[in-house]
Amino acid sequence: MLNKIKKIKKDFFLLKINSLSELEILKKKYLGKKGILNFFFKEIKFIENSELEKKKIGFYLNSLKKDIEIYIKKYKQIFLKKKKKIKKKDYFTDFTKPGNKKDLGSRHPISIIENRIINIFNKIGFKICEGPEIENDWYNFTALNFPYNHPAREMQDTFFLKKSNKLLRTHTSSVQIRYMEKNTPPIRVISPGRVYRNEKISSNSHYLFHQIEGFYLDKKVSFKDLKNTINFFIKNFFGKSITRFRPSYFPFTEPSAELDILWNNKWLEILGCGMIDPIVLNNININSEIYSGFAFGIGIERITLMIYNLNDIRDFFENDLRFLKQFKQEF
Repeated sequence: MLNKIKKIKKDFFLLKINSLSELEILKKKYLGKKGILNFFFKEIKFIENSELEKKKIGFYLNSLKKDIEIYIKKYKQIFLKKKKKIKKKDYFTDFTKPGNKKDLGSRHPISIIENRIINIFNKIGFKICEGPEIENDWYNFTALNFPYNHPAREMQDTFFLKKSNKLLRTHTSSVQIRYMEKNTPPIRVISPGRVYRNEKISSNSHYLFHQIEGFYLDKKVSFKDLKNTINFFIKNFFGKSITRFRPSYFPFTEPSAELDILWNNKWLEILGCGMIDPIVLNNININSEIYSGFAFGIGIERITLMIYNLNDIRDFFENDLRFLKQFKQEF
């Protein structure tokens, strides 16, 4: 037993202690009620050798205990002094000295473009309205004139939640229905947000993307109002640009159109738009004989790729700092 105690003593005084908390752990380990030294004190009575041997071991244990107590007390004072010096130093910090420059990061390119679009529409009275990303069939499809089992639903396949009638919205047009249910015309709103579609991920498509849907509802709103609004946005966002409206199809607008812009000598599709279908208005008890309106949807990723001359939509979602740092100056 004596040899074991001597080894414990040797090991203890070879330990390196770096903090006050480490010192407290050692104190508990060696001097605590369930500590190493107490264990040996209890074992003395089971020694079968002579009383002289027991006294010898007891004396050695008591001596070791005192040495450890002195050692711990000494280092405790050292650590407390260091702690006090650090506090004193902090108190007298010279706040006039130049600080360390911190990297504050930057806005994501999607956020940069989204904010630019929102600011332009705010100038002509469009206010922001947001809605849930998890929707039900009524707001995402049926109310917007996507009848159940209609082929038009295949245009916007999405993700459905198990054991539920909920789904991930395929467009922010669902916000249009929610807003019109609770508000009366005139209405002028844009709704930015994330949307989801069941598509393969590639350089030009993703299951997740961002959209801004806008709509205007009032008496005697015409297609001319739609064109003027869209052209105002194009002029303010891109500068002087050549545009064209192409006939298209959307279940919730009639007539419908795609807007193209001449960009680097190529026609590029920017957004979809059209006059709100009377069926949509009637679905939410708005008299389509009195009120009319238009709606448009802008894919933010598509415009961001154009503005920054990028060619892979996946870069927006990879969280690669080498890519994101390019937009640092636009914070």
